[in-house]
Amino acid sequence: MNLVTRKHLSRRAVLRGLGATVALPMLDAMTPAFAGASAGRPVRLAFAYVPNGVIMADWTPKGMGGEFALSRILKPLEPFREELLVLSGLAHHNAMALGDGAGDHARAGACFLTGVHPRKTAGADIQNGVSADQIAAQAVGAETRLPSLEVGCEESRTVGNCDSGYSCAYTNSIAWRSATAPMPPETNPRSVFERLFGIDDVPLSPERRARRAQQRRSILDMAGERAARLATGLGPSDRRKIDEYLYAIREIERRLERAEKEGETMPPGVEKPSGIPATFAEYVKLMFDLQVVAFQADLTRVTTMMFGREGSLQSYPEIGVPDSHHPLTHHRGNPEFVEKVTRINAFHLELFAHFIERLKTTPDGDGSLLDHAMVVYGSAISDGDRHTHDDLPVLLAGRAGGGLTPGRHLVFPRDTPLTNLYLTLLDRMGVHPESVGDSTGKLEHLAGV
Repeated sequence: MNLVTRKHLSRRAVLRGLGATVALPMLDAMTPAFAGASAGRPVRLAFAYVPNGVIMADWTPKGMGGEFALSRILKPLEPFREELLVLSGLAHHNAMALGDGAGDHARAGACFLTGVHPRKTAGADIQNGVSADQIAAQAVGAETRLPSLEVGCEESRTVGNCDSGYSCAYTNSIAWRSATAPMPPETNPRSVFERLFGIDDVPLSPERRARRAQQRRSILDMAGERAARLATGLGPSDRRKIDEYLYAIREIERRLERAEKEGETMPPGVEKPSGIPATFAEYVKLMFDLQVVAFQADLTRVTTMMFGREGSLQSYPEIGVPDSHHPLTHHRGNPEFVEKVTRINAFHLELFAHFIERLKTTPDGDGSLLDHAMVVYGSAISDGDRHTHDDLPVLLAGRAGGGLTPGRHLVFPRDTPLTNLYLTLLDRMGVHPESVGDSTGKLEHLAGV
């Protein structure tokens, strides 16, 4: 296929090699010559979910509007203060018991993007709602190779009882294609990489995947010659974008290969899935970097990321917290436990800051990917000790192509549905559902007072 026609490229142009495709990043040559550098740049929507709530006293900023100071937990985001909207007062009423008794973790995970009270069952008769990300994917997904991308950093089963009579499907999935169809996150970075750049999406056994990895050279080795030939017909800005994009993919491949080699040296009797880095920080950053290249190449415009499933027992020895996360959150005011949870919360934001930095430093038109994105970070539990679902920890990064005015702390009336935020963000993408879960209307002031 001749990719260059009068110096204009199709958005769907790709470089093909044996067993793989490398989609091109969004280039100036993909828009008509008379259009501005940001003309036609799509708005991307990303959600990052943290389980078990946070220490709200160390989350909530001091001050309102543009005159606010980032809290201890949010401090890792200080370099990106002017790219943030910290949102207080939002709630998830349908994550409450409402007569169903225990099971707040399951309800939180299920409700976070749906705003629906899930049916209490550990059987196959699960019932929830369509999540905000999937409403977006169903509207804009036909324009990209993947309608959406769901990733996570903690393995979990999707059947059986995981929380007081609630199905594991609720604790393990925040994305729901329909009321009965959860979309569990892919937790193996190698599988995510192959889904983004492989020709087919057919699941492979570990043995077949290993054989294929041995038989083929690097994806970039196969497509490099084509990329070099293509770049000669483009302007300096587009050549630089291709170089940076291919370098990012190459670096991800190297990190995956290193993770796979580390897996070969695990202690006897310990199995580690291929492609998962040894440290949690590297694991999370790799998953975020995969989302960046997916946005950069317009492979998808919608992603969800779970740091861990609800009720997560992840430990964090790298920050001096070898204890399991969930039991610590039931601290009952114990200062030692509160301090450890606060450190976990801040560590999560430190890793999230990596994602924001990558988006902000990746060119997109006359701005960056962050300029044309909306990134929601939060949880459906505020106080993990009491399992509360009001005044949730939520922040929003990005400018949505001019549709958001960040650099502020906004406080909404108590118990404002979190789904009102989703309704507003979908509107910024040109998607206009009548409602999302229990939404009552769009949020005001996100684009300024």
